Amino acid sequence: MRVFIDSPNGITVDDCATVSNQLTRIFEVENIDYDRLEVSSPGLDRPLKKAADFERFAGQDVQLRLRMPIANQRNFAGVLQGLKDGVVTLETEKGPVEVPFEEIEKARLVPKF
Repeated sequence: MRVFIDSPNGITVDDCATVSNQLTRIFEVENIDYDRLEVSSPGLDRPLKKAADFERFAGQDVQLRLRMPIANQRNFAGVLQGLKDGVVTLETEKGPVEVPFEEIEKARLVPKF
């Protein structure tokens, strides 16, 4: 069984261990059978799926892939400006790009090291 946990302040290994211990106890009490329990965070390169994700991570570097090309381009990278009225704005090296939310096939944060 795989469980993802998230928090606005980020997730630590201790958070994962705490949730794992709590779930193990609950599963024992409730007599839930499972082979293996994995608790983790979505990661630094987490996917952005919901509209709220595009608002929450404004200011972060992202990569987008669109369903249909805009100006013969399907892949974009830049700084996410946010989501407003169903349109995602991305600041790229070539300038701002506006993409309808429903046209985004895949989006991920780009971690900074």
